[in-house]
Amino acid sequence: MYIPMLIFKIFRRPEWNDLRSLGETAGAPIDLADGYVHFSTAAQVAKTAALHFADQSDLVLVAVEADGLGGALKWEPSRDGALFPHLYRHLRMADVLWDKALPLGASGHIFPETHMFSGAKA
Repeated sequence: MYIPMLIFKIFRRPEWNDLRSLGETAGAPIDLADGYVHFSTAAQVAKTAALHFADQSDLVLVAVEADGLGGALKWEPSRDGALFPHLYRHLRMADVLWDKALPLGASGHIFPETHMFSGAKA
């Protein structure tokens, strides 16, 4: 049985609203500066949230199937030398598998249930 690999993008609410209304995005300001859309794996996304969105509460976690992005997705070294997925084209709304609110709790962001990260149907 094939279980797709999911990768994750954290958006601020206005960035997410822009993607939904426009149908595609080149990403957040950091993505525009770097020339690609930053993603994280399931194992990386909590640390990404803690490092880059520590005090932000109105966030949206977006899941995308990695294989569906084809050759535009590159795995490149980043934080601590780990390979991170980088998308070298606009992210399209059609690429989004699901989205969930990513609220800020007393001890950090509150992520969806663990099964949501596997790519398996719940």
